[in-house]
Amino acid sequence: MTQEGSTEGRVVSVNLSEKKTVRKTPGERGELVLDRGFAGDAHAGDWHRQVSLLALESIRTMQAKGLDVDAGDFAENITTEGIDLMALPIGSLIRVGPTLLEISQIGKVCHTKCAIYYQAGDCVMPKEGIFAVVREAGPVAVGDAITVVELGDGTCDRVPTEEAPA
Repeated sequence: MTQEGSTEGRVVSVNLSEKKTVRKTPGERGELVLDRGFAGDAHAGDWHRQVSLLALESIRTMQAKGLDVDAGDFAENITTEGIDLMALPIGSLIRVGPTLLEISQIGKVCHTKCAIYYQAGDCVMPKEGIFAVVREAGPVAVGDAITVVELGDGTCDRVPTEEAPA
């Protein structure tokens, strides 16, 4: 059960890529830049989807369908474990290590089907991935705790003006 002030999970992978529409390379750490996203990541920028998160539990669902996928393969920046990401309303504040993220979007429209969709007939990121903006910058590393600071009210000041391509 997701509650304010509870340490709910941990970071299992930090994933970055220099280009969009590709799988991200898993790593041990990354540096979050205030109101931008991860330094060196193609998805960083002045928009509402600065950081993406996906649960390891969601990846395991796809593995159970026979796919050879792992952390970063869904282009998520942070792979989590032990936190119910889908229970976090928009506007929720979560502390990831020393950083602070605000949930800005749940799921996304998939304008083009990715390679994973064509392999499995399904993809978890559009339904189970969440997006956030960086409210407090700093390093994020594998093993960092993820703590729910405050549950959101369904609003975030960084709402999309239009859906940008993945």
